[in-house]
Amino acid sequence: MAHYQQQGDIPPKRHTQHRRPAEGGEGAKGELYYEELMGEEGFSSDSSLLYHRNIPSTIAGAREWEVGDLSTTPNHPLVPRHLKLHDLFTAEEVATTDVVTGRRLVLGNGDVRISYAVAGATSPWYRNGIGDECVYVERGAARVETVFGAFDVAEGDYLVIPRATTHRWIPVTDGEEPLRAYCIEANSHIAPPKRYLSKYGQFLEHAPYCERDLRPPVGTLLAEDVGADPAEETEVFIKHRGNGPGGIVGTVHTLPFHPLDVVGWDGCLYPYAFNLRDFEPITGRVHQPPPVHQVFEGWNFVICNFVPRKVDYHPLAVPVPYYHSNVDSDEIMFYVDGDYEARKGSGIGRGSISVHPGGHAHGPQPGASEASLGVEYFDETAVMVDTFRPLELGEGGRAVDDGKYAWSWSGGRGSGPESGGGDFSIG
Repeated sequence: MAHYQQQGDIPPKRHTQHRRPAEGGEGAKGELYYEELMGEEGFSSDSSLLYHRNIPSTIAGAREWEVGDLSTTPNHPLVPRHLKLHDLFTAEEVATTDVVTGRRLVLGNGDVRISYAVAGATSPWYRNGIGDECVYVERGAARVETVFGAFDVAEGDYLVIPRATTHRWIPVTDGEEPLRAYCIEANSHIAPPKRYLSKYGQFLEHAPYCERDLRPPVGTLLAEDVGADPAEETEVFIKHRGNGPGGIVGTVHTLPFHPLDVVGWDGCLYPYAFNLRDFEPITGRVHQPPPVHQVFEGWNFVICNFVPRKVDYHPLAVPVPYYHSNVDSDEIMFYVDGDYEARKGSGIGRGSISVHPGGHAHGPQPGASEASLGVEYFDETAVMVDTFRPLELGEGGRAVDDGKYAWSWSGGRGSGPESGGGDFSIG
């Protein structure tokens, strides 16, 4: 995003000599640092310059990384679905699961993948070479170390990580809740919606958040700052394009040094955190459509968040949504907290995902519209991803499909398990 930052030790002018402190007598020169441009869209969009102690192209070894089950199954026959993410990991599994290698694919298409992890272990160093990632912290806390600097993230935080950023996740394990991470991986870049920004990239007055709400990394982070040897041989796991499921494969590079070797950087491309409690909801006298809840966008998908808010105040308003057909998109709602009024009676609760596919009209459960009349405030938190190409169910989604949500508008009467008909869960 076009919000300039400068951290650490950089030269006064780009692409000029930048040297380490000299050792020796008068006139001695230290070795050059190695300048790396990390840029989007070739050389035509946002970028940052990073100054490394080591040549960033250096590797001492390479091997394949099996990135896990990325197979997907079409949502066919077309039905809405309820996926229970909190059933994906047992308590025993959490201690050895990390946010990178332990993700389980819930939904995906050629533009975006949604995965989930409940993690108690430190991840390996990792770089996504395909696209940006937006990771939402549902519960728990973590320290995220990156070549740009570190973040402390906790419940309600989004962490947006640009493509090719080397980083690792270190869960905080002394809390009551394990780290629960909802991982949105793009095949593109992820940024604030263009309609929130001026032509030069500043947030406009009507935007529901602004630069003050974004947390960039503060200061640089070197190997010795995390108690590591700068010359320590280190593995970096890389997800990249190839001929695997979804066109994705993995490689592990062995570096002959520690990846935290950036002494300074500047530019407009870097990871940043944003807490959804800093999102100011847009409300009206009558029900506002989902675009007012948008927080980020990528190619062929958007990310929205629903936060506690005052609701419609017209004297005849119906606060819950009207029924609507997703003509152009699949709507994926992840229910994080509160009491979601429109889904009462459906079995959906915290940790649930509802899948409302394009081509099918959806809306409040029976009785929810009448029950919402006169309500002035919704205490609910949810993260929504809308995609403009159909999503398929991943291994994780297939494993926790309740198989009966499609019949929740008809009192369980349909070709589903409660009527003695076929179970449309996939798996």
